[in-house]
Amino acid sequence: MGLLDGKRLLITGVITDASIAFSVARLAQQEGAQVVLTGFGRMSLVQRVAARLPQPAPVVELDVADQEHLDTLAERVREHADGVDGVLHAIAFAPPSCLGGGFLDAPWEDVATAVRVSAYSLKSLAVAALPLFGDAGGAIVGLDFDARVAWPAYDWMGVAKAGLESTARYLARELGPRRIRVNLIAAGPIRTMAAKSIPGFNQFEDTWDGRAPLGWDKDDAGPVARSALALMSDWFPATTGELVHVDGGFHAMGV
Repeated sequence: MGLLDGKRLLITGVITDASIAFSVARLAQQEGAQVVLTGFGRMSLVQRVAARLPQPAPVVELDVADQEHLDTLAERVREHADGVDGVLHAIAFAPPSCLGGGFLDAPWEDVATAVRVSAYSLKSLAVAALPLFGDAGGAIVGLDFDARVAWPAYDWMGVAKAGLESTARYLARELGPRRIRVNLIAAGPIRTMAAKSIPGFNQFEDTWDGRAPLGWDKDDAGPVARSALALMSDWFPATTGELVHVDGGFHAMGV
């Protein structure tokens, strides 16, 4: 038996096969789950990537800043699955002005976009997916980059991630009575397409492995994927509002 036998998962954020979300989807299928993906923008690319999974997965278009997409999400997912037991939030975006060292210069309009897409979208996605959860509830897991400290070059995305962390705690409170758990994974740096678009990302890569007591492989999303699936399984029935660090132990070390 697989860890997720019989589970139905909605997984956002697959862009390429290097995406953390792709690793989650692939491992989820290997562990017995039925997977539905969402994509945004380059839908043909997402569909090609979805075809590389062990079992080609259906893709539903979702722009988390489009209310019509959110309002119709449950209906469109039901064309492929009769409900969900778990949702992966792997969505983040900030305009170029919000990254790379221009913290004092980024205009509010760009900051607002970063916060809406990267933090508020967790609430938007949760509400849109609520009709898909049954009476037994389930789990929502989001991907995070530890926002307890200020990082070089991360700028307003770091602020947005702090908002994501707070949003997850409030969602955990609101959705607990529905038996829906909400947790985040603070992952170490993974060399995804999104990460490589962050100016100065190599500063994280260059220091992480030397400081993390377990070491860290920036090209291996497997540890993050396994942790996400564990949180969406039945093995964490009383854990919600939690920030789980999957970073080789980097967060716990001093200089």
